[in-house]
Amino acid sequence: MPATRSWDRAAAILAERRIAGSVVDALAEADRPADTADAAAIRDLVHVRLAASRFGRRIGWKIGCTTSVMQTYLGIGEPCAAGLFEGTRHRSPAALPASGFRHIGVECEIAIHLAAPLDARGAALSRDDVAAAVAGASAAIEIVDDRYDDWRSLGAPTLIADDFFAAGHVLGSEVPASDLGDLAAATGVTIVSGVEAGRGVGADVLGHPFEAVLWLAGHLATLGRRIEAGETVLTGSLVETRWLQAGDTARIAIDGLGEVALRAEA
Repeated sequence: MPATRSWDRAAAILAERRIAGSVVDALAEADRPADTADAAAIRDLVHVRLAASRFGRRIGWKIGCTTSVMQTYLGIGEPCAAGLFEGTRHRSPAALPASGFRHIGVECEIAIHLAAPLDARGAALSRDDVAAAVAGASAAIEIVDDRYDDWRSLGAPTLIADDFFAAGHVLGSEVPASDLGDLAAATGVTIVSGVEAGRGVGADVLGHPFEAVLWLAGHLATLGRRIEAGETVLTGSLVETRWLQAGDTARIAIDGLGEVALRAEA
């Protein structure tokens, strides 16, 4: 296994390129993560560096590859976690310049907001434990950016270390936990410039969006950590990523959670 110093170097490269908006290409072999454990170690060092930049502190997590449509699209057969940052959090309706991204895309997400911490270090948690910790939920757009020349050639560990396309998120109005319906039955729709571009249901996310939160708690427990109170968790896209052109509008509508909108300004 490469020394910790190598992970520092890999993290510095990935963080600097994201901050600068430059292309992310293959890391040198000595710095390249071999598996998801290596990737998580680099990812967490990247987050430390991003916190000192315009990205700001990490305020939650996004979970990728929780639905079969996204596992097939990305070629990653298991969930993986990435950071959400204060500096790239937006309220709906949002308008962002397309020129601020190499290629901006959107994903259709159910966002879960936590009122209490979830700690799986001492004992396994249940879906009921997750439900008891939830403050509410909202419709969300995950903003992604294809900052790679050829992402398929980099391998899953490098993508995970770089927060796999993450570029921000847009949140709709929060629905309190007491008013939430059955999130597994909720249909989510992505609409791009007035045309439906795909739909899915909450049950596509590991059977229920709370199961994604449960997975995250277990993942963080292996790193000696927990999900903190006040954090937001994006549970995975119900619809395959849709890439936007300058001037496009994207709207996500999810049953019981309302709508959220983003315009990619020319």
